[in-house]
Amino acid sequence: MSFLRIVAQDPLPVLRSPRLFLRPPVMADHAAWAALRAGSRAFLEPWEPTWPEDDLERSAFRRRLRRYTAELRGGLTYPWFVFDAASRELLGGVTLAQVRRGVTQAGTLGYWMGARHAGRGIMTEAVGLVVRFAFTNLRLHRLEASCLPENIRSIRLLQKVGFSREGFARRYLCIAGDWRDHILWGLLADDPLFPASPPAGPAAEPRSA
Repeated sequence: MSFLRIVAQDPLPVLRSPRLFLRPPVMADHAAWAALRAGSRAFLEPWEPTWPEDDLERSAFRRRLRRYTAELRGGLTYPWFVFDAASRELLGGVTLAQVRRGVTQAGTLGYWMGARHAGRGIMTEAVGLVVRFAFTNLRLHRLEASCLPENIRSIRLLQKVGFSREGFARRYLCIAGDWRDHILWGLLADDPLFPASPPAGPAAEPRSA
């Protein structure tokens, strides 16, 4: 049996649904990103690693983009920002990271949503687009995700998209300054997906938004 290793040589495509588009972040996004993250800090901090002191500054954002670029070139990370299709307002972000090839063919999903946009099914839709891209375009076999046991929003999202609970990891990640237990989730390429998730094949296009 042979295994494909796909290296990101072309620009990361825009993923679209009727109400959203997902595209890679660019430096011009900094002001909107920093404002959304700052305004959502109390909403986001309980679920994320401790923010560096300069996290929202332009220089830190530039370093973030440089890291994304290097990891994208290596086929390791695929980052998207999530935008409203009509208003073009930034809503959040989804990242497919830690992509492993060889006998694994897997990656790990992470996502965040601005506080004022939560509860509208936006992130479920966005994650569905990235999941289909991962299986259809990148030909991955498996996707993984983790969340804190008390993060009910994230649990419901993963269940809606089609993830299955696979385990429980003690003190798995350092979140908000403490090593925290996490629920582990998995999704295989041949598992049934969230039916409302638009297909990422026809919806994926070169960067033009």
